[in-house]
Amino acid sequence: MDIKTLQALVIDALEDVKAQDIKVFDTAHLTSLFDRIAVVSGTSNRQTKALAASVRDRVKENGGKIMSIEGEDTGEWVLVDLGDMIVHIMQPAIRAYYRLEEIWGEKEIKLGAAKRISQRTASEPIDGAPKKATGRHLTVTKASVLTTEEDASAKPVRKTTARKTMSKDSSETPVAAKRARKTAASGQPAGKTVKVAKTKTAVVSAKTAAARKAPAKRAATRTKTGD
Repeated sequence: MDIKTLQALVIDALEDVKAQDIKVFDTAHLTSLFDRIAVVSGTSNRQTKALAASVRDRVKENGGKIMSIEGEDTGEWVLVDLGDMIVHIMQPAIRAYYRLEEIWGEKEIKLGAAKRISQRTASEPIDGAPKKATGRHLTVTKASVLTTEEDASAKPVRKTTARKTMSKDSSETPVAAKRARKTAASGQPAGKTVKVAKTKTAVVSAKTAAARKAPAKRAATRTKTGD
């Protein structure tokens, strides 16, 4: 287990039991025995023991090793040795007397950064456990969703525009098409019949011809009747 993951687990375990004044220091440049030291306060013997138990259980659950735990019999100062990290759980009077921060506190690690590491590593497998594979067909990016929505909204617009263009450019309206089908079914020539008015010359000629035929029709009638 890497030191950042171990550090995050320890902080989470201490916060679960309401530890007070948590301080974490980087000691890699001071000694080769361990890389981190945590110093925290517990208000009573019962709380210091509960804090030590919380750290022990959390590290074990995630595959870490507990080297030793000292001071549980009195509970005034409980030391949890995790190999790369040492956790000092002390009552306030003992902590103020020994002042471990002055010895090891040259490089303090901010809890905000440690919490961000904790949130990131909480979703990651520990000790190189394989991650779950995600198929490409299950991955949908925001860009692809937006492209799909744009295409869906653009297609109806193009179809509507095409219909409007057809209705404007085509001379065959639905009514004209229906009339043409009826005409074709009855055998009559398609198209409209347009009446043209006669000219004045044609009207005069027709009247003159009728006047000439009138005497001949009267003479023929008299001959038949014997007048």
